[in-house]
Amino acid sequence: MNGLDWTVLIGYFGVMVAIGVWSHKRVDNVSDFFTAGGKMPWWLSGISHHMSGYSAVMFTGYAAIAYTYGVTSYVTWSFPIAIGIAIGAKLFAPRLNRVRARLHVSSPLEYLKNRYNLPTQQALAWSGVLLKIVDVGAKWAAIATLLSVFTGVSLNTGILITGAVTAVYCTVGGLWADALTELGQFIIQFVAGIAMLIAVMVELSGFSTLWSVWDEPALDGHAEPLAGPYMMVFLIAYLFIKTFEYNGGMWNQAQRYMATDSPKSATRSAALSAALWLIWPLVLFFPMWVAPLIIQTDVPADSYALMAEQLLPHGLLGLVIVGFFSHTMAMCSSDANAIAAVVTRDIMPAVSRKVRQWDTRTGLLAARWATLLFLGLSMAIATQVNSDFFGDIITVVIRWVAGLMGPIAIPLMLGLLPWFRKSGPTAALISWGVGLVTFWLVNYPIHWNVDGGVPLQYQVSVPLAVSLVLYILIGYVKPEDTPERDAVLAKINNDDDGPGSAAAAIPTPAGAADGVVGAPVKD
Repeated sequence: MNGLDWTVLIGYFGVMVAIGVWSHKRVDNVSDFFTAGGKMPWWLSGISHHMSGYSAVMFTGYAAIAYTYGVTSYVTWSFPIAIGIAIGAKLFAPRLNRVRARLHVSSPLEYLKNRYNLPTQQALAWSGVLLKIVDVGAKWAAIATLLSVFTGVSLNTGILITGAVTAVYCTVGGLWADALTELGQFIIQFVAGIAMLIAVMVELSGFSTLWSVWDEPALDGHAEPLAGPYMMVFLIAYLFIKTFEYNGGMWNQAQRYMATDSPKSATRSAALSAALWLIWPLVLFFPMWVAPLIIQTDVPADSYALMAEQLLPHGLLGLVIVGFFSHTMAMCSSDANAIAAVVTRDIMPAVSRKVRQWDTRTGLLAARWATLLFLGLSMAIATQVNSDFFGDIITVVIRWVAGLMGPIAIPLMLGLLPWFRKSGPTAALISWGVGLVTFWLVNYPIHWNVDGGVPLQYQVSVPLAVSLVLYILIGYVKPEDTPERDAVLAKINNDDDGPGSAAAAIPTPAGAADGVVGAPVKD
């Protein structure tokens, strides 16, 4: 990097902070901070949903998969995400919007107290928060790795810089700041991605590179849709996992649907995000697929960064680096906002009676402090993410997050659907607990004692399968549907949103409009 690249990078950080400060004016209460007051346009929600779904791991961990195996990086990652979101556009997005509008909540988990019970809500909240600290720690480590490749800045310094800038805008401006910065980040990343694609085509054989390179010996096997450990079982498991995760299972994506003004807008938001996931990663991945023709490296995770250094002029190089930052900061800031919502709306009111009496100002202040605390803890984890315990970055993202996603997300997401109304607190807690134990068994004791270890596809699929089967089976064996729980489901699933509808008839709980923490949901 030279002075021009640093100017682009510093300018980007400055714009992000400015957007956060400007967004501060739109945040008057907890509802504004966590769900944009239900006033976010569908197109902004859709772009935000897409941008908050991936980070610099795309340009490190998945770059390594693309460099080594080729197109399977798309087939087993972004393609199933696109399909999963498209499924959720009708299945989950409108229901999550009704959760906010009809139950008057600001956290994706607030409805669980009435859908199941308080212990179920707390189990999912605590385990999800702990998992996200590790997940976001991996994202900080990924962007710090890229920064180190380009600038020589140490990993810890890189983590501190990116975390500090993100903390400023997402703490000050809440979800509005997240979404608006993600819009700017998408524009920057679009320009950077196109620039990298053109640079690669110019370096090889022009536009014909798109179809003429696949017979090159260096790309032998790169056109295979499934390769290495990423085979059909992994693909099917990943489709299930990402359908739950990217439709709200890890909370930050749920907020995008909750933030729109209607269920119809939430559906359009999801459709836009699905289309972006289907098309845009092809532009980003192609340079990674053909990277072996341009550079040779023993560290595939560095391949994209090394190729950018070699092919791009200064200025554009800085823009590509900004593109790396944009993804990571988008995902981390959205996660921070979601976790703060869960901590202040779900965990703290259950821990302390005083929290339930907080006024609007105190609740908003607590939300900002919770955001800072989460960012600080995840940055601390990031400094250890390459230790022997956690493994490398992609191991954390794929094995830990994908493997633990199912047990945490299944009660949350399937609890929205009327077909699973008989599955109550017993089904939710047992599926969650046994799923976590299963994850530990297949990743550690069994893995260590099996010749060659348990394959990755089973490490991520078995916990999901166990939780899913238990949740459904226990619902039939021990049905726990009650009139109160059925009433909650009726409000979420009634699609009549006009005047005089069930939605209009639901009274607003005292304190819910101004975001008082712990306001009860009243039927």
